[in-house]
Amino acid sequence: MSYRNEIDRTRAELRALHKAIPAAAGAFGALSNAVKENGPLSVKEKEYVALGMAVALRCEPCIDFHVEALMKAGATREELGDVLAMAVQMGGGPTLMYSARALACWDELAAE
Repeated sequence: MSYRNEIDRTRAELRALHKAIPAAAGAFGALSNAVKENGPLSVKEKEYVALGMAVALRCEPCIDFHVEALMKAGATREELGDVLAMAVQMGGGPTLMYSARALACWDELAAE
């Protein structure tokens, strides 16, 4: 499995969905942009919250996207680990498993 391939595949699926339901997908995109562009938290901090939610909710495509976004926002592997540790503390064993996925995704993308 390649996380990069999974990210690309999910993006293609989302483009197809956007064509099928442009109003709903566009509105969700507008909401996402509004949330990221406003408020006292930085984009990186908001992406850490999103990653914690993705891990807790066990959304594998979300984990991949938010790890990629964190890299673009200037996050470090050490910061990622700290956030994942907090997620594990809150979510227990299942969150530990999805945290391992997030770290593996980071490591693959960092090696590109």
